[in-house]
Amino acid sequence: MLLAGRTVIVSGVGAGLGHQVAAAVVRDGGNAVLGARTGARLAKAAAEIDPEGLRTAHLAADITDASRCEALAALAVERFGRIDAVVHVAARDSYFGGIEDADLDTWKEVVDVNLLGTLRMTRACLPALKERGGSVVLIGTQSAVAAPSQVRQAAYAASKGALTSAMYSMAQEFGPHRIRVNTVLPGWMWGPPVQAYVRFTAHTEGVSEAEVLGRLSGRMALPELATDLDVAEAAVFLASDRARAITGQSLLVNAGELMR
Repeated sequence: MLLAGRTVIVSGVGAGLGHQVAAAVVRDGGNAVLGARTGARLAKAAAEIDPEGLRTAHLAADITDASRCEALAALAVERFGRIDAVVHVAARDSYFGGIEDADLDTWKEVVDVNLLGTLRMTRACLPALKERGGSVVLIGTQSAVAAPSQVRQAAYAASKGALTSAMYSMAQEFGPHRIRVNTVLPGWMWGPPVQAYVRFTAHTEGVSEAEVLGRLSGRMALPELATDLDVAEAAVFLASDRARAITGQSLLVNAGELMR
């Protein structure tokens, strides 16, 4: 198993990607420590992933609050004795629009979650990660390296682009401690948010959901969208020792929509 005996913190565990990452950690033999802002959602996710409660722990933690980040890291060490990886799924991705119409105060909030919040959570995990080395996996977005298609999310793209830039500095700084830092860049990812987009667009335009989905998948080299699970699998690989010589890299998981 890829993560046998390892402990992985997963931030932003909800119904989509965070849930899939945490479930994959447990499936592959690891202990998953779940964080998100809503405690009830975490409890539900943990019960689904690990009904006996032996390989999961969870704590309500808003990554804009440094003390909650530290508490989540402390829970991992208290419960399982170590932190081997942290996968950063928590993000604010619900603000839409471009630059001309931007509310820059809202931009600050997006940056505080997506960039600074991720750095807060990473820093909270560093003392434990330094003990034996490990992995930091950032979830970015294809829109950070190419103009987004269909939906404008300039603030989200910019904040994730800054996070990708920070990856290089972290990889260099943490490397001597055998801590690797990498980014997964999803494109359109079939899961709850994209399913909602397809339903909404189909209803608004008076067309079938299949037509809307076809517009998206038609841009892919592969004949269907990547899924939440596909992105989770990439994150688990980067968290594992099979990626022990990989750091400072960005991996597109996008069914070939964009190739670099």
